[in-house]
Amino acid sequence: MITSPVLVFDTETIPDTQGLRKTLKIDDKFSEDDVVNIAKYYYRQQRGTDFFPHQFQKVVAISCVLRHSESLEIWSLGEVESSEEELLKRFFDGLNRYLPTIVSWNGSGFDLPVLNYRSILYGIDTGRYFDQGEQSNDFKYNNYLNRYHTRHLDLMDFLALFGGRSNASLNHIAKLCNFPGKLDMDGGAVYDNFKQGKIDEIRNYCETDVLNTYLVYLRLGLIRNQLTLEEYSREIEMIKNKIDYIQQEHLLEFKKVWESND
Repeated sequence: MITSPVLVFDTETIPDTQGLRKTLKIDDKFSEDDVVNIAKYYYRQQRGTDFFPHQFQKVVAISCVLRHSESLEIWSLGEVESSEEELLKRFFDGLNRYLPTIVSWNGSGFDLPVLNYRSILYGIDTGRYFDQGEQSNDFKYNNYLNRYHTRHLDLMDFLALFGGRSNASLNHIAKLCNFPGKLDMDGGAVYDNFKQGKIDEIRNYCETDVLNTYLVYLRLGLIRNQLTLEEYSREIEMIKNKIDYIQQEHLLEFKKVWESND
């Protein structure tokens, strides 16, 4: 049974061209696309990959599922025009309001380190997030930072038994469980969509990712005997009812694919 607030979250990012330009000393005469291509070449030579380091991942969307008391909310933080700084502030404000269990897929490996570095950039007040017992003794033994504590459950890391060689993609695990998985976009398409001004589409994609994560979290709760089959079924029905209530096209499509898999 879910008795405490659970916040499932996911982020979408694009290259921080301003930060890359500054740190790699790329001349202003080069366009943003040039900056990205120059930086990709640099990191392929330095690291063997053109995937940019966490500090150069600019957050453009944070989507959440919040399960609290008898309520369930599915949404993206802020508005389409919200700045990265505002998204970060809203995330940590919510975290400190509810002090929930946070759930992610690869949050320890990607999302949280990105939020850490980007919060440093803006000087965001993160409240209790970094507390390891300095503010509350309870956080000494169960905090958001420790890999093996329960305030943050990184599903990918947990299911792989904290061994990177066994990591799996959310898309594959979701589809194995007959959940929808990826629909019309993946992470590699976010930057192109951002350049076309398709922020709504990015936010919608992020919301379906966070729903997939929540569904896998519920399935894990079932096999760990944290949820009875009846409780699990009620949680599933709650999600479907919420989607029907919200009446947003991307969520209705998510539900349609989901039900076609049953």
